[in-house]
Amino acid sequence: MAQQTRFNKAFFDEVEPIKLVDPLAVTLGAIDKGEPLVYTYGDAIKMAGHSCPAISGGYKLTQLALKELYKDKTPVRGEIKVTFRGGVEHKVNGPISQVISLITGAAPESGFGGLGGGKFNRKNLMGFDEKNEADPSCVCSVVFERADTGKKIEITYSNYMLDANPKMGELMPKSVKGIASDAELKEFGNLWHDRIKTILMNPPDGMFVIKELQ
Repeated sequence: MAQQTRFNKAFFDEVEPIKLVDPLAVTLGAIDKGEPLVYTYGDAIKMAGHSCPAISGGYKLTQLALKELYKDKTPVRGEIKVTFRGGVEHKVNGPISQVISLITGAAPESGFGGLGGGKFNRKNLMGFDEKNEADPSCVCSVVFERADTGKKIEITYSNYMLDANPKMGELMPKSVKGIASDAELKEFGNLWHDRIKTILMNPPDGMFVIKELQ
């Protein structure tokens, strides 16, 4: 069996996975027809190289947005258009966009251009509306649109309501500078992930707000 990543937070395995179908994966023989691609929070961590409120928020908002867009149907990867309020460098739009791209297939100009004249195109399915930034109080605001029906929703993510343990202020500088003891590093990681667990598994009211646009 191939070696697997050994994460040290047990709750990662309890986070609800995100399932999509991807016609391109079927066409090129990676999976059988009807089989889903399953994305976990661990996949988002591996993509980003870390776990934080931006990465976890990006994962959760994508999950919630897809549920709202597709209801009881399985989302179709590569057939979802994504637009951020604000530019790619606005707050953490950039890192969150990478999580969304991983899961939905929506990509900027660097994405896959498709086969046979553009079929299965993912290029330019992700964009950034630099002229219309999200409300300053939120982390980000993202519009998701189904290519097949035109249904469009906007999801806003805010995390100002998250409490941070005061001890993090002492432990974080040590951890970042590499001078924390093993015990301090472990304690910081646990305190840091208390917030991540809340975002992923028990988000408070107002953290994720969905508005149907059309």
